[in-house]
Amino acid sequence: MKSDIQIVELETDILVIGGGAAGCYAGIKIKEEDEDVNVLVVDKGQVERSGCLAAGINAINAYLNPGVTPQDFVDYVKKDSEDLVREDLIYTIAQGLNKATHDLDKWGLPFIKDKEGNYIPKGKRSVKIKGESIKPVMAKALYQSGARVLNRVNITNYLVIDGKVRGAFGFSVRENKFYLIKAKAVICATGGASGIYKPNNPGAARHKIWYSPFNTGAGYAMGIRAGAEMTTFEMRFIALRTKDTISPTGTLAVGFKAKQLNSLGEEYQKNYSKKSTPYRLLATLKENFEGRGPCYLDTTHLDDHKAEALKEAYLHMSPSILLRWANRGVEPNEEGVEICGTEPYIVGGHAQAGYWIDQNRRSTLEGLYAAGDVAGGAPKKYVTGSMVEGEIAGLDALEYIRSVEGVDVDKSIVKEEFNRVVGPLNREKGFTPRELEERLQKLMDEYAGGISSNYRVNETKLLEARRLLNSLKEDLVKARANSLHQLMNFHEVVDRVDVARVLVEHLLWRKETRWRVYQERTDYPKRDDQNWFKFVNSVYDSKEDQIKIIEREHKGIGDLDDH
Repeated sequence: MKSDIQIVELETDILVIGGGAAGCYAGIKIKEEDEDVNVLVVDKGQVERSGCLAAGINAINAYLNPGVTPQDFVDYVKKDSEDLVREDLIYTIAQGLNKATHDLDKWGLPFIKDKEGNYIPKGKRSVKIKGESIKPVMAKALYQSGARVLNRVNITNYLVIDGKVRGAFGFSVRENKFYLIKAKAVICATGGASGIYKPNNPGAARHKIWYSPFNTGAGYAMGIRAGAEMTTFEMRFIALRTKDTISPTGTLAVGFKAKQLNSLGEEYQKNYSKKSTPYRLLATLKENFEGRGPCYLDTTHLDDHKAEALKEAYLHMSPSILLRWANRGVEPNEEGVEICGTEPYIVGGHAQAGYWIDQNRRSTLEGLYAAGDVAGGAPKKYVTGSMVEGEIAGLDALEYIRSVEGVDVDKSIVKEEFNRVVGPLNREKGFTPRELEERLQKLMDEYAGGISSNYRVNETKLLEARRLLNSLKEDLVKARANSLHQLMNFHEVVDRVDVARVLVEHLLWRKETRWRVYQERTDYPKRDDQNWFKFVNSVYDSKEDQIKIIEREHKGIGDLDDH
């Protein structure tokens, strides 16, 4: 099969990797600004149903309702994230949230409105929608913009020439094609990383997780391998979700006022000083640990009309919970919904792991931008925040490429990446991607703060995780793949391993507990602002196979350009 693969060369002005919220919006806004520029959006799946929005959503969770200012949004994110965030990035996101929301409305996404045509709030910073169709709506707008779209192509590495990113390599997951894509600028919008840790559900249900199982850290890993500076991987995101179906709990708690109860019927959240996102999970873990679990979100107060409305809300983003109610023969208001924590994820849209970027979303590698879940420093950006970052990156890239000439590529670089990518094909012996994936998830779960250890870490276990990850990386060259789909699965494991290695170094370096549960050090159990009110960043040296940690000082909003 390896000899059957054709090398295909493409060229574009701006390459957008990832067709999710950030990637679609970047492509659309670039073409709106300059219809003559050549934009290519590449997606591992199909932009109509790819990424973490594939099943839809039932609310726009980042919108400034009347009376809420951009500074209010910054203050909320700071408080929920223990003060250590990139305020400059969050502020520029907040300035564009409503514009992005109105674009979705204009494109035909169904919003729930009152008689006067106003959006109906879900909370202070969110509005209700019927969002099952959000990806088809965004994809249609992308196609209509005139941007080119290349579906079902798995991007594997950046094309780096003289320290500048000038395109990327990839392969089709359906056809015998290996792609060299030359570009004057690249926007990475691939999403975060799931599948690094052992999930709640085993076997055939292992992909029943909160975050998209197809977002496997490729964008992070490509940046790591190319030497980009990354930030705050130690702030993992662990979601509080419904047991088994792993459906979002915000729909219950915010949309339908369901209270968190323990097995004694006590509203236990009142006993904890903070009500922030991680503390709701921390409280649930403690109730279970101290013998008052399992815990629930109480829906028994809902009347029949609201119970039907709850079903409809979940149909727009997580229909599996309706199947569970049907299988149990109950209605949503007849019993509470049990809740639990998920495995950890590395994601920059809920937490803040990702590329270290400036306000224009430029990474530390010239020619490379980051937007959405891969962009670090700005948690709680959600869908519309990711869209805003896509626009910021896209419009700056449009200015940047005006001074960039064509790209010449040494054929030896192409041959090297081609051999690396397709090497496992039809290898007679070796590990399967599934075997490597399970090995990664087991070691991360047991030694790097997974579900089995209640998400807690210490230096001794993290050092063992480092050792086991190094051993696993050595064995990646012994993998085999018998199809293009298996080849894609293999490279997903490769990317997860590279992300996991950086994650462990970040967890080791931060010698405090700043984000409860997300980053819980049993050997350093307290927050330490005197010594650790700073960002933990890293750069990977591929020649030495070493991860160098860099400490960056925290700064406020500072001087902002007018937007």
